[in-house]
Amino acid sequence: MFDLSGKVAIVTGGDGGIGLGMARGLARAGASVVVAARNPVKSAQAVAELQVLGARAIAIETDVSSDSSITALMEQAASDFGRLDILVNNAGTNVRLPAQELTLEQWHQVLDTNLTGAFLCAKAAYPYLKAGGGKVINVGSMLSLFGSAVAAAYGASKGGVVQLTKSLAVGWAADGIQVNAILPGWIDTALTRTAREQLPGLNERVLARSPSGRWGVPSDFEGIALFLASEASNFITGAAIPVDGGYSSEV
Repeated sequence: MFDLSGKVAIVTGGDGGIGLGMARGLARAGASVVVAARNPVKSAQAVAELQVLGARAIAIETDVSSDSSITALMEQAASDFGRLDILVNNAGTNVRLPAQELTLEQWHQVLDTNLTGAFLCAKAAYPYLKAGGGKVINVGSMLSLFGSAVAAAYGASKGGVVQLTKSLAVGWAADGIQVNAILPGWIDTALTRTAREQLPGLNERVLARSPSGRWGVPSDFEGIALFLASEASNFITGAAIPVDGGYSSEV
């Protein structure tokens, strides 16, 4: 039930970090993978890595805040592979500032990428997913649950991702499409390395609160991606699953 042979997955932001970690899990299980991201150099490196794992993989340069770019992504992926079974909405961005210092442009930058982008990708993928029953995996955050003094836009977008997940799950269940979200905790990626530079003491606070005693790494997302993309999760939809080493369970 964990075999993804013959399945085709699109992973937005799949050129690094959590996205590439999830793409690796799908590739190891036999899925063909489309890396949809903005950086062609990083995307080419990600594709080469997935191909070493034995997967058929391609990169399609994509801006998830652009409806036309997303339409082109779906059309090219369907043309190249003949089908689409799995969509991973992972592309995201953040602007770390107190709410009173955020500009409207920065607010839209975060919301348009993290939330509107997930909606547009899911909407565009729907006809392809409906054709054979499909899976949508949205990437939320622990800030879907908590607040942060320097992440008002990010938290709002990731809270919205969870509610979008629930609404799509209800709306598309009759079409045989399962829609779930994962909520990453503190994961060692390029984005969080920047956070550690901007927020003194962050590393120590994360380690002190995490029952697992460590930061997560992208490979921690291979298993959850495989589970939610496979037949093993056929009766799970509308769920938001923390992948945080217990961080959100600690009080």
